[in-house]
Amino acid sequence: MTSRVALHTVCLVAVAVVIGLAVGAVPMALGTIIDTLRGPGDPVARAILWDLRLPRVSLGLVVGAGLAVSGGAMQATLRNPLAEPYLLGVSGGAAVGAVLATAAGVLAPTLTPLAAFVGAMGAVALVLAVARAAGGASDPRILVMAGVIVGAFCTAAIMVALATAPEGTVRGALWWMMGSLADATWSDVRWVGGYVALGGGLLLWWGRDLDVLALGEEPAAALGLDVDRVTRRLFLVAALVAAATVSGAGLIGFVGLVVPSLVRTLGVTRVRPALAVSAGIGGALVVLADAVARRAVTPAELPLGAVTALLGVPFFVWRLRAAAAR
Repeated sequence: MTSRVALHTVCLVAVAVVIGLAVGAVPMALGTIIDTLRGPGDPVARAILWDLRLPRVSLGLVVGAGLAVSGGAMQATLRNPLAEPYLLGVSGGAAVGAVLATAAGVLAPTLTPLAAFVGAMGAVALVLAVARAAGGASDPRILVMAGVIVGAFCTAAIMVALATAPEGTVRGALWWMMGSLADATWSDVRWVGGYVALGGGLLLWWGRDLDVLALGEEPAAALGLDVDRVTRRLFLVAALVAAATVSGAGLIGFVGLVVPSLVRTLGVTRVRPALAVSAGIGGALVVLADAVARRAVTPAELPLGAVTALLGVPFFVWRLRAAAAR
């Protein structure tokens, strides 16, 4: 079952890459794409492909993989099928950190994810505090509601911080809040990919701990796992991965919710293979959503976060009803 799902995932990623390279203001046929990749080809087609579309598609694959892996790890760690970076306020906090760092003149691309990580950790602490105050820190619905509240607070914080900011900074902040791959460069792909590869690799390495945690706190403790320490470690790494995706492409919601749930319905239940398959499907999903964002209202471009929300919100409502029925 897992090998068949993995093969289908590879095919899906390949199809998504071809669509991502072909779609745009200047459509490209498959033959043109292959000729341009294999040799010099037409100079205009080469510039479009290598300077614009390949970085964009590559960043989409990295961001989607990071969001899906982060969401899958959070769901396993918290034993909550509704957990994901966007709904838990992690992405909103990361956006606050990234925007404030940019407004303060921190322009080094490798430092932006660290600022986003600090913001994400602040949001996580706030979400848990709100949930505890409501008396339901372990209730998935209360955690999600706390995440929505903190996410709204983060949006308000960005607006306040930018009330007197220069016009260019305001435009950049709007980009962070809506999500986009439009300004992707090879430099973005390298540093975001580095953070995602590091964090994702650690989560795969600790896959056995995630499998044990999924059994529940008491069984995990009985098997010798330090539940509190392992949970904090895994959640921090998952938040770092999510923060890196926000710093590279802004707020893109619901990928971390939809993809891990879909993978489980395909019969992949072990955490390590589930995270690996989620990475591929998540990357393909973001690339395809970006293609829709580019072509839906041509010549304008929709925010990528809006496109993923159109898919994710109905799925979230369905998952919420399923959780309430149990």
